[in-house]
Amino acid sequence: MSRLQTVQTLHCRLALPQTLSDSMHGDMRAFELNLVRLRDEEGAEGVGYTYTCGRNGAAIDAVLAKDFTELLVGQDADRIEHLWNKLWWASHYGGRGGPTVLALSAVDMALWDLKARRLGQPLWKLLGGNDPRVPCYAGGIDLQLPLDDLLAQTDRNLAKGFRAIKMKVGREKLSEDVARVAAMREHLGEGFPLMVDANMRWSADEAIRAAHAFRPFDLTWLEEPLIPDDVAGQARVVREGGIPIASGENLRTLWEFKQLIAAGGVTFPEPDVTNCGGITPFMKIAHLAEAFNLPVTTHGAHDVTVHLLGAVPNRSYLEAHGFGLDQYIAEPLRISEGFAVAPDRPGHGIEFDWKGLGAIRA
Repeated sequence: MSRLQTVQTLHCRLALPQTLSDSMHGDMRAFELNLVRLRDEEGAEGVGYTYTCGRNGAAIDAVLAKDFTELLVGQDADRIEHLWNKLWWASHYGGRGGPTVLALSAVDMALWDLKARRLGQPLWKLLGGNDPRVPCYAGGIDLQLPLDDLLAQTDRNLAKGFRAIKMKVGREKLSEDVARVAAMREHLGEGFPLMVDANMRWSADEAIRAAHAFRPFDLTWLEEPLIPDDVAGQARVVREGGIPIASGENLRTLWEFKQLIAAGGVTFPEPDVTNCGGITPFMKIAHLAEAFNLPVTTHGAHDVTVHLLGAVPNRSYLEAHGFGLDQYIAEPLRISEGFAVAPDRPGHGIEFDWKGLGAIRA
């Protein structure tokens, strides 16, 4: 038995080198990082984290530091399903979704990291051990970049070893999106994997119109064309749009994924381990997708998510997120010829620069 002895939290604010924007979230000048460190009575440690686009991090930290700490101390860390349900139901009435689920995601990640470290196993092996080499694409928050800058960013990503690219769409005029996608396709060449991401910009009718306009460019997928609540609308886009649809980064539960998948509203289910409740539900979502013969992709937290996709046979592309932690971790994600490689270090293998993160405490 591994009893939890201490819970430490850290809320940081990471200034971005330039203001970023997409079609719905507005200007983003900083990201917030919420970390939790769990230590058991034998001194073993596990770390989990979640993040925001600049707001709500204080609420997440409050849930972690007050509500969840008192529920975790003294508990058996190996009973991860039990602890997940304990935290879920203890906070359900006042916090189903939102900051509470992001906080739960960080705790669950830390519990799995702790377990894997105690066993001396990398997460990808502990969770299933399919293949540590995972196809990976470069994603950027680049909707407002001038076209020349967008193509230059793409060339830098190709030089880093990426062999798939995602760009933002959702500008004021669809014709502008089409022109930029056409330029990107010409730049990359025929057959090169290209995804586009609308960040919930459109109605179902608008998304179907956009999908038809994008069809000549052989897209791997159109991502998040609608708000996550419009399941029926997204099923229409899948049926009538004529191109694959990725979605799920704003879904918060296994049950929301079940509704979307069962309705035929997604081609590439896309959970984010930092906001879907953690590794425990992420793996259930991946296996649910497998049962529907669907490939699973991801959003965010690529240093952890590479392990999760490395564990399952129906993995598709890992997103190397535009917001990375490279300057605050010892060994950033390694990309080689289009693949990300899950490390063999115990746990998720991320060693944070705690001193550096302490200097940007929110």
